[in-house]
Amino acid sequence: MEIYKPKPICPSIKGLIKLHKLGMPIRPVVNWRNALAYTLSRLFTQKTKSIAPLLNTFNVKNTTDLLQKLQDTPMAPHFTLASLDITNLYSNIPVLETKTILKDTLAYHQTDPQTQKELIMWYDIITRQNYFTHKHDIISQHDGLAMGAPSSGLIAEFFLQHTENTHLACLSHKHRIIDYFKYVDDILLISDPNYSDIQSILTDFNTLHPNLHFTAEIERDNTIN
Repeated sequence: MEIYKPKPICPSIKGLIKLHKLGMPIRPVVNWRNALAYTLSRLFTQKTKSIAPLLNTFNVKNTTDLLQKLQDTPMAPHFTLASLDITNLYSNIPVLETKTILKDTLAYHQTDPQTQKELIMWYDIITRQNYFTHKHDIISQHDGLAMGAPSSGLIAEFFLQHTENTHLACLSHKHRIIDYFKYVDDILLISDPNYSDIQSILTDFNTLHPNLHFTAEIERDNTIN
């Protein structure tokens, strides 16, 4: 029996409007389903997750998980909720720097040298497949990760969690951050306004890395998106 394999197709881009955001900005969405490196990207993700699982110390899985963790967080009436959003996450992930983080993580997990070599080779191939079509033009994205690639979420997490593990303890102590939760590029934090304000926290977050830019939204009438 002959197995049908679709021919590779150049990824295409479209825009979705973020109705919940001020000014209704557009979220670019790239269809990578039939891209040349799609299968390799999925295999890289599966293999890396099994060999070098991330700690996900500050990550939440879904709304239910967040609600459970909020119930376990000590709260006071004057505490403030704020959400931070990372602007254009995938296109701002430093590919070479994250490659070093991945190498160090694989070595930490005592991955055998041949597997390390293969995964890093796959990483290089996948991160170079960073292009898409718009109308009749083929556009190459020179920086960051390919939007829509199955591996981009995992690679971005390697960089973000490394940044969190390096800096968050110091920031939490300085600003008395009560708790911090992250889902992809959205962050919810709880702080004590008696010690710091959200603008000061935002300023420090925006010094974590030249590629990372955060915006903030503060609770209004005890509610927040």
